[in-house]
Amino acid sequence: MAITFNETTRIFTLTTAHTTYQMQADAQGYLLHLYYGARTAGEMDYLLNYGDRGFSGNPNSAGSDRTYSLDALPQEYPSLGTGDFRNYALNIENADGSQCCNPVYITHEIAAGKYTLKGLPFVRAEENEAETLKIILEDPVTKVELHLLYGVLEKEDIITRSVIIKNAGKAPVTVKKAQSACLDFLHGDYDLIKFYGRHAMERNMERMPVSHESTRIGSRRGTSSHQYNPGVILAGKNTNEDSGSCYGMLFVYSGNFLVEAEKDQYDQTRIQMGLTDELFAYSLEAGAEFTAPEVILSYTNKGLSRLSQQYHHCIMNHICQGKYVHANRPVLINSWEAAYFDFTGDTIVELAKEAKALGIDMVVMDDGWFGKRNDDNSSLGDWYVNEEKLGGTLTKLIERVNAEGVKFGIWIEPEMVSEDSDLYREHPDWAITIPGRKPVRSRNQLVLDFSRKEVRDEIFKRICAVLDQGNVEYIKWDMNRSLADIYAPNVTYDYVLGVYDFLEKLTNRYPDILIEGCSGGGGRFDAGMLYYTPQIWCSDNTDAINRTRIQYGTSFFYPVAAMGSHVSAVPNHQTGRVTSMHTRGVAAMSGTFGYELNPALLNAKEKAEIRAQLAQYREYQELIREGDYYRLSNPFQDNFAAWMVVSDDRSKALVSVIRLTAEANPSAAYVTLKGMEEDAFYREKTTGKVYPGAALMEAGILLPAAVSEYEAYQIALERV
Repeated sequence: MAITFNETTRIFTLTTAHTTYQMQADAQGYLLHLYYGARTAGEMDYLLNYGDRGFSGNPNSAGSDRTYSLDALPQEYPSLGTGDFRNYALNIENADGSQCCNPVYITHEIAAGKYTLKGLPFVRAEENEAETLKIILEDPVTKVELHLLYGVLEKEDIITRSVIIKNAGKAPVTVKKAQSACLDFLHGDYDLIKFYGRHAMERNMERMPVSHESTRIGSRRGTSSHQYNPGVILAGKNTNEDSGSCYGMLFVYSGNFLVEAEKDQYDQTRIQMGLTDELFAYSLEAGAEFTAPEVILSYTNKGLSRLSQQYHHCIMNHICQGKYVHANRPVLINSWEAAYFDFTGDTIVELAKEAKALGIDMVVMDDGWFGKRNDDNSSLGDWYVNEEKLGGTLTKLIERVNAEGVKFGIWIEPEMVSEDSDLYREHPDWAITIPGRKPVRSRNQLVLDFSRKEVRDEIFKRICAVLDQGNVEYIKWDMNRSLADIYAPNVTYDYVLGVYDFLEKLTNRYPDILIEGCSGGGGRFDAGMLYYTPQIWCSDNTDAINRTRIQYGTSFFYPVAAMGSHVSAVPNHQTGRVTSMHTRGVAAMSGTFGYELNPALLNAKEKAEIRAQLAQYREYQELIREGDYYRLSNPFQDNFAAWMVVSDDRSKALVSVIRLTAEANPSAAYVTLKGMEEDAFYREKTTGKVYPGAALMEAGILLPAAVSEYEAYQIALERV
């Protein structure tokens, strides 16, 4: 069994293929964390260290034992008010205004299968793929219960954590902080790897030591944000891509979050993840429950590449769902950078004709098709077709596009409203605002209050009325501002649950439509959105050189199949940089391949290159989507960006390289490969050269001498 309980020692052991997670309900009733790491036998309570700690309090239940302090012991779910002065996971404000919860062990349940969460996305698993542990803790005074949930996916080396807070008492309480997972380490020296950024430059990897201070990262923007991604890694000092211990924490949630990491006074490390305690307080009447979103934990002592692969497999097989997850997806061309707001129905049809001639599968009509929207200052919320602009109905336009042999997709932004819109004039109270104050504008738009069912229902009705007008096969769901006007402490949480409710209904009603998430590109790139949308527009920045860094950071948690990535025009619309069509193609093939340009402006040579790109991508799309992904360089430090995918049976590999610098009289450049079969030989498709697998991984492969800036190479290898 993956979960066992020793009745005598009250030790819980969670076991996966290569890891062990252990905790103990001790004699005082507190749930202490014992161990998480490489798989081991036996019980780890011998690691606990007791001592008389000055200024570290002792719980009353310990009597006169001054060596027992929750300020020094490792805990599963530390709470404010118990004498632990470190970062805490839980803060409950009681009816009398006190802030204290003293949860102690009551009972537990072990069951086959994986728990589910009401209203929230979660890791899915069949009954034979997972086991669930529920540990119930209770505050003896208020009767507030904590249901700590653990899901164990043994083969995947995945353990999930969530918490349900139940007010089983008679008086109301307020949840002021509710983290989902805490990891305490009794010793060790760790680095924290986080992924920071900004709009159009998301998920830059940064590694820093965990020191004697509390490091806090997160979001208070209402979304998971461009600025910090809700995924972090705790790594040993010597951990690299290929070796060393590392722990991942990934939040399955799309709103405000908080990660806290600290080394305490005794050189112990605590890291926890969950909802932020800012802009948040959730009232619970007697009998009510609150559910904290899920955290996905994973560990390996085989380095960062292995950790990434464990998360990739989990997301592809247990988060993403629907017909497109493991299927070849349509190669699309989006009208945004081709025409922006300046288009008609004929423009879209001409784009479809060009797409068909090149071999592209789908045309997506982006922003500007509804209301009176010819710029970004009006009409959000008015989800009716501008038939004057399109020169006819949406039904007719879709028929014309389909008649060219091309699929049709459409852009929507359901969560937003323009003040210059019929919807706002009719329902100004539907926008999120603080009573008595003028709202904060961003992109000259406001946010609809999706925490309110009547608002969601009306927008859902309007969106469905559009989608029902024809053969729509793709939706780009955008969200182009942060939430600023937080009028109540529950609204940030309820808003995200409202978005999930909307997406749940939409995916159930239209199971055959491929939905791509977007929030100004990568502003809501998280596992919560991937539960509903199997791909997310990785960044509004389509520059091939910048994308090597953006996609590098994204790859630490998220699979290639989730990254929306397109070839765009040059000079690039975000950076002004000029790169070759080939280089742009190599960058975009590390994602869900497509185009963001106007083919009518291309010459014959460029169009021929696109046809060649499409042939290359379609030959390798299954390998790219399903293969094990390896980072071969660090584009923040190295002169080139390199990565590769390897098939599960190690018979095929595709290596991609983009040079990031140009120098006179340069040194020879070698790329060392990974994941190959040591005793096998591999033939390179273009040259026919045969290489030993071991040599490819030890000595590497020599790159061609560069003759121009930003050159790119793809090396396809097949076992002989």
